[in-house]
Parts: sequence; structure tokens; C-alpha cells
Amino acid sequence: MVSTISVNSPADFHVHLREGSLSSLVTPHVKKGGFDLAYVMPNLKPPVTTTAQALKYKHDLESIDSSVEYLMTLYLCPELTPEEIRKAKKAGVVGVKSYPRGVTTNSDGGIESYETYYPIFEAMQEVDMVLNLHGEVPSDASEVRNNLLPLRIILSTFFMGQNTHVLNAEPKFLPHLFKLHAAFPRLRIVLEHATTRAAVEAVKSCGPTVACTITAHHLALTVDDWAGQSWNYCKPVAKYPDDRLALREVIQEGHPRFFLGSDSAPHSAHSKSTSTISQGCAAGIYTSPILLPLVADLLESFNALDRLEDFVSNFGRAFYERKKSPECRCKITLRRPSSGRILVDEKYELAGESVVPFWAGKQLRWEVSRDE
Repeated sequence: MVSTISVNSPADFHVHLREGSLSSLVTPHVKKGGFDLAYVMPNLKPPVTTTAQALKYKHDLESIDSSVEYLMTLYLCPELTPEEIRKAKKAGVVGVKSYPRGVTTNSDGGIESYETYYPIFEAMQEVDMVLNLHGEVPSDASEVRNNLLPLRIILSTFFMGQNTHVLNAEPKFLPHLFKLHAAFPRLRIVLEHATTRAAVEAVKSCGPTVACTITAHHLALTVDDWAGQSWNYCKPVAKYPDDRLALREVIQEGHPRFFLGSDSAPHSAHSKSTSTISQGCAAGIYTSPILLPLVADLLESFNALDRLEDFVSNFGRAFYERKKSPECRCKITLRRPSSGRILVDEKYELAGESVVPFWAGKQLRWEVSRDE
């Protein structure tokens, strides 16, 4: 049995690092979890919509932990212009994140029509920025409940049977992916945090400019794990066993356009564990502090440990054109704990903030070696 694994420059191509005191707590966990590159999501309050905001946010993160490379993104919104895209590219901003309105945390200002943003996508294609897609459409129920739709559309929704909900919101989004790829074939697009076999097959059918991230928790969970369990609840939700199998199979296959994006999303312990009649629990699973050992544990469980470095480093870095130079000594070593297993911490605390990681109190078969 292998007792150590070395991974070259692990990179997390989808992570939420928040702001303020919560950011001070969670940002160092990128490195703690074995990673030295973080592709940072822009859904703050208010969201990161300008180059100046992105650079300020990057500076804030570097002031917390400068040992990690932070790749910054902008939030797709009506105020974004082609001129701002060109400015962002020159400043080193890497991508633009699209959130359909209301489908996840801090997405109330998300988009309703992609055609409106075609001039933005054209500019992104021109300067070679990446479009990151949260691949869901809003549920019928949430739009009706929140009075986001005119009465005539509400009625037609009921009578025509759109039947959109959290379990099919991703497959119903895929026609948008195909349409965007056809309209902008040179635009690099990432379908984020895929959860369904349909999404895997859709990305496979696209050209080399379309890729897909997969989270650690979606390799572990199915719908039964989050039904009634707030700590396993995230958006997009985990789906059926066959969908999880599809995610595992594409990693086993070693498909180069599928790679890790953790979607590690910290929320306060109170907001994750509490719901009320008018407010559900927070959607998000926090994996950053255990990420590399967790991924290794999961891949080993379905006989894909030999794909670890490709999945957590090589494939994502190649798509984002962030390859490390051959002389760079940036390997992270995982080892099996001397006791055979290591317990995941129950929680992390700092300055009044508290977060609970995925698999809290459970055992992992790997740990990051701290004496290299």
C-alpha cells in the first residue's frame, strides 16, 4: 500500500474566501488544505464588479496569506462593460462569473438573459478571459414565491408544467451552455461544480474551449445525504447515485477538461445549522482546510488515486494556462497518518467567527505532511 503521495502545485479553481473577519479565518485554510493557488469567487456583498474592486480584494487576501496565488474574477452584471473587461485583463483579472438570479449565495443580482451580455462575451473572447458559469436555472417555485415573475408567466408556468426545481435545474441549464459555446467558440468557458451525468456528457460533447469543475463533496454525497441534513446542503445540490458515478467515472477516465474546483463555501455555524419558517439554512459546504487529503481519500475509495495530480493540478492549470515552470519546487506531500486515520476538526474559530468543515469529526486516510 502506498504510504506517501507527492502532488505538484495543487490548484483550487473555485473557492469562496468571503470578506472581513470571516475571510481572516478561512483564507489561511487554502494553504492548510494543501493548495497554493485559489481561483476566487466574486459574490461578496456588494459583489466584485470592477477591476479596482478585484485588485483591492486580492490585496486584502494577500495581506492575510501571501503564500497563495489568488486568481481574481468579476461578477457578471449590467454595469459591466467591454471596456472594463479589457481593463481587467490588463490588470491580471482572469475570469467573469455568471450567477443566474437567486440560485445560490449572494446571487440576487444575477443575470436573467445571456443575450444581453453578448458584447461582454465578445470582449472576453477577444482578450482571452474565462467565463465561469453557475450552471442552473432558477426554480419555478422560488420565482413564484418571491414574486419575481409577472402574473401571466406565473399562470403559464403552472399550466404548461415547466416543473423546474433543484434536482433538474442543472440539466435545464445545458442548452444555454451549448448556445454560448456556439456563439463564442473561442471563448474559454467553465461549467462550474457539475452534479449530473447530463452535465458531464454535455461538456464532453463541446470543443476544447469548454471545461468543467467537480467538487470534492459532490464525489461523496447524493440526495439522501442532504435531505434533512443542513451540513450537507449546497447549491447545486447533490443528485442521484448514477450522477455521482458519472463524476467519478470521468475522473477515472482522466478526461483533461474535468478538474477540481472545490466550491468551498464557508458560512457561520449558526446560519448552516439553523432554518426558520421564512429563511432556510445557508447553502454551502466548507472543505478548504481538509481539501487535498479529502480528495485523495475520495479518489482512493473509487480506485482513482493515480489520477490525483491530474485532477487537482495538471488539468486545471493547463486549461487556465497557469502551468508551473519545471524548476519550481512546489510539491505537496500527503502521507498516511501513523495512527492509520486522522480526525477532521469539529470546527475552526477566530475573532468571534466559527465555521464547521465537511466531515467534521470523521476520519481521513491522508494528511498533509508538515515536515517537508
